[in-house]
Amino acid sequence: MSNLPWGNSKILTDEEFFNRTQEISNLTKLLQSTSENNAPDILVTGIRGVGKTVLLNKIKQFMNENYMVAYMDFSTSQTYQKNNMSLKGLFDFYYGKIIEEAHLKGLDTLDVHINKFFKTNNFKLKDMVVASAFDISIPVPIIETERDLEKYRDFVFRLPQEIYEHNKNKIDGMIIIIDEFQVIKELGNYLDSFLWNFRGYVTEQRNVAYILSGSMGLQDNLISEIAGHSGAFGGRMLTININPFSKQTTRNYLKERASELKFTSDGFERFYSCTSGIPYYINTFARQLPVNQELDENKVVDAFDNNISLIGNHLINEWNRLSLKEKDLIIALIDSPLKRVDLARKLNVKSGSLSDKLNKLQNLNLIRFNNGKYEISEMLLKRWLEIEYSQKGIYPYRV
Repeated sequence: MSNLPWGNSKILTDEEFFNRTQEISNLTKLLQSTSENNAPDILVTGIRGVGKTVLLNKIKQFMNENYMVAYMDFSTSQTYQKNNMSLKGLFDFYYGKIIEEAHLKGLDTLDVHINKFFKTNNFKLKDMVVASAFDISIPVPIIETERDLEKYRDFVFRLPQEIYEHNKNKIDGMIIIIDEFQVIKELGNYLDSFLWNFRGYVTEQRNVAYILSGSMGLQDNLISEIAGHSGAFGGRMLTININPFSKQTTRNYLKERASELKFTSDGFERFYSCTSGIPYYINTFARQLPVNQELDENKVVDAFDNNISLIGNHLINEWNRLSLKEKDLIIALIDSPLKRVDLARKLNVKSGSLSDKLNKLQNLNLIRFNNGKYEISEMLLKRWLEIEYSQKGIYPYRV
């Protein structure tokens, strides 16, 4: 299986990368207009594991020669990782990534460092002390500073265009890639104002292109808040959805990269059904299958169920971080989708008490609201829960 990358690989070699040639062509053509003072703003969507991050890193490689390309993953920011999501935390993270990439590119940012402190803080006199020098008493002011969040936001989001202006003889433009953008949902009441403020800076910058991406299916409310007709960006944001591999693409991929897997016709159909054409699952599951053996439907099902904890490890980690009541809510949806009132009745709680939990689980893309009912959106998680229950007679509240 040496030709198959692990499912969690974020950067692939040219030998490991497969398909997506059309998406790369479309994105690079759009981004090249940045050099003509007409930078595009792009939203890249797709379900978890479909390969968005791999694609975006490949775009960075393609465009990096003539542009400064800054890639940042909002989910790796300290403010998110420490479960203390804040505007200042995001601004700090954004600023750090821009400066880091500019240094790697050899661009001039010295004036940015000098001016940052003074541009983004308010100063006031805290106290006066008397210092002595050469037998002369000198009053010395003690200055206290406080971060002005609006000034800081203005400084940070104008930074890419300013760096370009100082380095236009070196680069054709700037490309800012923000991955896992959906974590901004945790800003709560600040989300709407953040999007509209961010939009104001983005749309006024002629030489800075933005790609926003995250694990968002087409039904995710955040998409409409960003790119919908009445969303922050309205019609200006170009949306590109990255789809799972088709059945034929999956067949071609395995034939080329894992020819030692010998599927029967029904075996391959079951393999595709188990992985749903999602590259993360395809790569991880294929690596667990026995080679040079006939893989019929039964063998594929057995292998999938026996290795589901490995294949869905990221989902199990997500499950472990949920509260007991959030786990109850997902378990209540295993048998069938439910309306909110029926879900509350099944859990013996008031309907209004479910709001925060439902919002959180939707933000995590573990459930979705579809045709008036809530349903589990991660079928792999659902299958793991069913297997755990069938084997142990109890759902895995603690793993």
